[in-house]
Formats: sequence, structure tokens, C-alpha cells
Amino acid sequence: EEEPAAPCDAPRLAELLSASDLECSLCVRLFLEPVTTPCGHTFCRECLERCLDHRPSCPLCKQSLREYLKAGSYSPTLLLQDIMVAAFPAQLAERRELHRAEMAELSNLTTNIPIFVCTMAFPGVACPLHIFEPRYRLMMRRCQESGTRRFGMCMYDNGKSFADYGCMLEIRCLELLADGRSLVDTIGGRRFRVLRRGHRDGYDTADIEYLEDKKVAGEELKELQSLHESTYQLAQRLWEHEDVTSRHLSLQHRPLPEKEENIQASADGPTWCWWLLSVLPLEPSFQLRLFSSTSLGARLAQLQRVLLALLQPP
Repeated sequence: EEEPAAPCDAPRLAELLSASDLECSLCVRLFLEPVTTPCGHTFCRECLERCLDHRPSCPLCKQSLREYLKAGSYSPTLLLQDIMVAAFPAQLAERRELHRAEMAELSNLTTNIPIFVCTMAFPGVACPLHIFEPRYRLMMRRCQESGTRRFGMCMYDNGKSFADYGCMLEIRCLELLADGRSLVDTIGGRRFRVLRRGHRDGYDTADIEYLEDKKVAGEELKELQSLHESTYQLAQRLWEHEDVTSRHLSLQHRPLPEKEENIQASADGPTWCWWLLSVLPLEPSFQLRLFSSTSLGARLAQLQRVLLALLQPP
């Protein structure tokens, strides 16, 4: 007759094992969300993902893990988790608390925010990205895991790692490809100014402060609304114009966004202004100058000059 298996005896396990027997060979810490590869090696899920960002092979035996990576999901090693819970509950709780603290630090949206250095992004304007560099693969995962789903976008600046102003981007959808690359659909959020630059695990970070347009009232508001209306009409004329520039813009981009009723409702002003600034053939330095301005009137006046120049006959 077969005897029933004895229940897991925690004191006995603790005598047979030490915490070092259950350490990840990559981070040399107690396993957190352990996963076992097809070749039989076990790592923390996050540690394995970071290795696969660079090369699709096992960090220990170098066996190819392309098919494993292609599956896009990592099943936890449940037996190992049960052993750690039974034998080393205090150490596991400490390891999990450390991970929670790291996630809390990553969820701060003013201090050490991740910066994607590429091009300019604008509030309310879609910004599709193709992620393939290991450092940005890590950044996208952390944005997802921390729950913020946000990161900063700044253009490159000669003499500095990136420009003094940027835009927060929110991840709307992330499609993971079979080789670890991803297609990320993002949309622009708030503008910010960089206070301090830093680095974290290969990518840039920054301490920031958010920008907000100065509010006006009374006669100033009436003048601003009049300027807003006339500039929007010029933008409509440009899109309806039959010259080469207008046809090119119409083919490359969706129609001009609708005009907002309350032009001071958003801290960044009307979205259509940013959309227009993003699609017009302008120098990046000029775009950045308008981007950093906290005066809606000044931005509208500059856009009006640009539109009038584009509408003039050759």
C-alpha cells in the first residue's frame, strides 16, 4: 500500500537548505518570481528578461531561447516558490518588500523619471515608437510594472545628453514582437522642464517640474480668444489650400483637430496648436522655443506668422 506523502515540513527544510541555495545566479539575491528555462536553469523573472534584452540565449549554458522568448510569457516555478515560503518566509518577505520599494521609487513622476531621448513629443499628440534597444526595453517594462505607464520624451541636444524641455508620454498600447522588440502606441501628456539629469541602468533619467500656461482674464482673455479664432481659421485655410505643401500635409497626417471651446482649460493650452506645431515643416529649435513658452498668446502669434508665410503665393 502506498502511504500518503508527508506534508511540507518547514523546520526540516530549513535544516537541509540555506538561503544561499535559493539565490538567483544573476542578481545573487533570493529568487523573486522564479522562472525555469527549457534548458533547466532558474532565474528571477526580471533578471532573465534583462538578459534576453541583449541576447536570446540562456545566461548560463548559452542554449538558444528564441522560442521561449517568442512565447512572450514566463510561468513561475511553483515548487520553488512553495519551498521559499515554507523555509524562509522572513527572507522572502524582506525580498518582496525591497522590490515594492523599488517599484514605488519608479512610480515617482517628478524625480528620476525615465527619459527616452529621440525626438520632440507634444501634448495630446500621438507618438508611435519602435522599441529595440535593450535599455529602452527595460524602461518600457518598468513603466508597465510600476503602474504609471508614463515616461518622458526629450530630443537630443548637442553638448547635453538631451534638451532642457520635454513631454510626458503615456503608453496606450504595447505590442510585444517575437524577438523581444515592441511597438508602443503613446500619446503626449504634460510638458516639463528638466531640473537635473541622471542615469539608471543604462537609460537617462531626470528630475523635472511641470510647465503650465499663464492664465489671463478680462480684456486680455478677449484678445487671446480673438487671436485663437483667427489663427485657427488660418490653419483651416492651409489644410484646404491646393498647393504642394498642403497636399503633402493632408496625405501624411489626419485632419486638423477640432477647436476647443475653453482655451485655458488645459495647463498646456489647446491640443490643435500642438498638433499643428508637430506637423508643420519647422526647425526643431523653433519648435522647442514655442514648446517651452508658458504664454498661449505668444505661441499663437508665432503660429499665425508661420501660417501666413505658408499661405503666401510663391
